[in-house]
Amino acid sequence: MKAYVLHGVNDLRYETAPDPAPGEKEVLVAVEDVGICGSDLPRIYRTGAHSRPLIPGHEFAGTVVEAGAGADRSLVGKRAGVFPLIPCRACGPCRRRHYELCRNYDYLGSRRDGGFAELVAVPEENLLLLPEGVSFSEAAMLEPMSVAVHAMRRGFKAGGTIAVCGLGTIGLFLLMFLKEAGCEHVLVLGNKEFQRQKAAAFGVPEADYCDVKTADAKEWLLERTGGRGADVFFECVGKNETFRQAVDAAAPEGRVVLVGNPASDMGLERDVYWKILRNQLVVTGTWNSSFLHEPSDDWHYVLERLAERRIDPAALISHRLPFDSLEQGLHIMRDKTEDYAKVMIDAASRG
Repeated sequence: MKAYVLHGVNDLRYETAPDPAPGEKEVLVAVEDVGICGSDLPRIYRTGAHSRPLIPGHEFAGTVVEAGAGADRSLVGKRAGVFPLIPCRACGPCRRRHYELCRNYDYLGSRRDGGFAELVAVPEENLLLLPEGVSFSEAAMLEPMSVAVHAMRRGFKAGGTIAVCGLGTIGLFLLMFLKEAGCEHVLVLGNKEFQRQKAAAFGVPEADYCDVKTADAKEWLLERTGGRGADVFFECVGKNETFRQAVDAAAPEGRVVLVGNPASDMGLERDVYWKILRNQLVVTGTWNSSFLHEPSDDWHYVLERLAERRIDPAALISHRLPFDSLEQGLHIMRDKTEDYAKVMIDAASRG
């Protein structure tokens, strides 16, 4: 098969690789669409992966083409999205069914071969079958959408004012789901005209969007809330300055949800610590998403809204590229040569 194989830091090669063989209770998935995640960039260009050689890519969907020993053969021919985290099912969080917090997990695209390939071996337990009407490109976004939903559920507070700072892919998906959930007063902080346009498409009026390049984010948010601040502040950037803004602009007894992966070391200044104490803030992290094969989990929450056409994630696909141009998509994101939201690769276009 053709695949993008990471041999070392900044050494990604488009080459012929052995077809994977599905193991016990695994299936073989022919990849139809695969998205590029921001976390793929440091893995490929700066830090490397946990093991090499490795095929990156964890946001993908496809068709089951083969079942391994002990796997359900009726899955062959089915269309599916793929939950990339493979839990150990033995540690404390796994025993409580918080698989996203597994202490000994495996992971498609970072610890074992993933979706930048024609074929991927996947545990059958990690499949989410797709109803008619849900496209492969939409299903390839199930993972980032579920991450956004998981963050929303960690921070959700009925009523009040919600602030979203940072409109990368996860921030935009978070905004999409907050608006779909009926949250009326959502204040948004971004730094690009492209982001303002996307926010407007999700129903954010001009008055509720702040360009942080031209306005003081804290003062703007306090003014928009009558001096009270945000009841829930989603920090989707991962920088000291935006964390400080979140604490400064949170309402008394408010909640700060840390969503963005840290861009560098994070420090806690004395004044920031004092504000957390004196305003009795709840500061919480969020990580990955829940997948339990139950209607209540994050993935089924997203799939239900996709099937009922209550959301339109395709609006966030800024680039669609053929499989042999995947590196072009990586370079657009790495070098920021163009505005982008979600870069989607048509893996079915492989020659």
